[in-house]
Amino acid sequence: MGNQDIALMAHLMRRAGFGATREELEERAARGYEATVEELLNPESKPALDRYELVRYHPWTWKPGTLPGMGAAEWLWFMVNTERPLEEKMALFWHQVFATGVSKVDHYDEIVRMVAMFREKGMGSYKDLILDLSKNPAMIYWLDNCENHADAVNENWGRELLELFSMGVGNYTEVDVREASRAFTGWTIEPKLPRGPLGRHDWHFTYLPEDHDSTDKTFLGETGDFDGDDIIDIVCQHPATATFIARHLYNYFVADEAQVPAWAVTPPRDQDAIDLLADTFVESNYDIRSVLRVLFNSDFFKESRYARLKNPAEVVVGTMKLVGGYGFPAPGIGELSRQAQYMGQDLLNPPSVEGWHTGVEWINSGSLMRRINFTADLVGDVERPGVQSIINRLRANGDLSPEALVDNCLDLMGPLEVNAETRQELIDHAGAGGTLTWENASGSADRVSELLQLIVSLRDYQYA
Repeated sequence: MGNQDIALMAHLMRRAGFGATREELEERAARGYEATVEELLNPESKPALDRYELVRYHPWTWKPGTLPGMGAAEWLWFMVNTERPLEEKMALFWHQVFATGVSKVDHYDEIVRMVAMFREKGMGSYKDLILDLSKNPAMIYWLDNCENHADAVNENWGRELLELFSMGVGNYTEVDVREASRAFTGWTIEPKLPRGPLGRHDWHFTYLPEDHDSTDKTFLGETGDFDGDDIIDIVCQHPATATFIARHLYNYFVADEAQVPAWAVTPPRDQDAIDLLADTFVESNYDIRSVLRVLFNSDFFKESRYARLKNPAEVVVGTMKLVGGYGFPAPGIGELSRQAQYMGQDLLNPPSVEGWHTGVEWINSGSLMRRINFTADLVGDVERPGVQSIINRLRANGDLSPEALVDNCLDLMGPLEVNAETRQELIDHAGAGGTLTWENASGSADRVSELLQLIVSLRDYQYA
């Protein structure tokens, strides 16, 4: 097993998951890259997490309601501990694309249910997923389709369906927006009885035929007595949808693109890659799993290492997985779930229906400081099992010169690729303590931990 095998596997696990320990990377590399891709694409081969294991210790996670900032605790626990990492990564992907926030819904439980839908169906048929989305109570309330009536059309859902969820700006007209909206009249929500005497009512989808506009509509050049199902059929068949979804997948898994509002005037970084993914989307009858299989096995994916700035959830979850010790749902999970928020990504509460701006827009002076402080605090704890594992692997190599110490740490932390100037600065820092010996185990562990804290503060650690 060569170091390049480990590096490629680490790249795959950063993108298709939230990173992996060196032990897991070695196990996966021994099984092979393509076999690992298939395992990730077929998560049912691994056991699902039991949410009740978390609820036993944190009952409030069952129905977080409107607890300020606490709704993402369950999802954080899933992302850190799942044996189905791509399932969670796709849930996060769709949460970015189909952004729905508690700021308006004011009901964490409904958005948690939406994430569960993404988890279950996120790698299946895009057509089925967006049809379910159009019936999702949180989305119906978020985009006002509960206010969309046969005699008073509300265009919010119809507009965002076309602009941000499927085709993109420039591929439809204002008439198409209104006609699509008319087709979704009568698709609404109603409350169920609450589980107890306190708390909010849950919602569920209901169709009111008496509130549906049953007259003919003309949408994207086709005319008929369309309802929402028909609109989604027509949208999925339009070539702009395949390109739009392909570009989202490229931006999320391969390399940072321009922001979505600029796509109508900014060409893709790699048009051939987008065309390949879009063609696969169409040929597979909108099957996301098929598109991901092509993406992960492509040369453009394999050659895109460190071409994406990590989103805050990736920083938080990836570092927690690196240092380990978060399998048991100990006290403090609520505060941990807020860490991505402090870095600019408030999970379950995106800033608008447009989602978060990605790439370099994740970084400002405040969010960068939050990233560095959080990651440095975690790797600075030498009692963490992941940090102990790194120390033990270094110890197995015997005494280490400053150069060897830096190179080994960079390897075990990624492998991370840094430029010559950065490497030399790390060596100069390590050199102040001379050769690392293990006669004073505690002191040596502290030196390693200090070096790891410097490494996670590098810009290189912020990229996936």
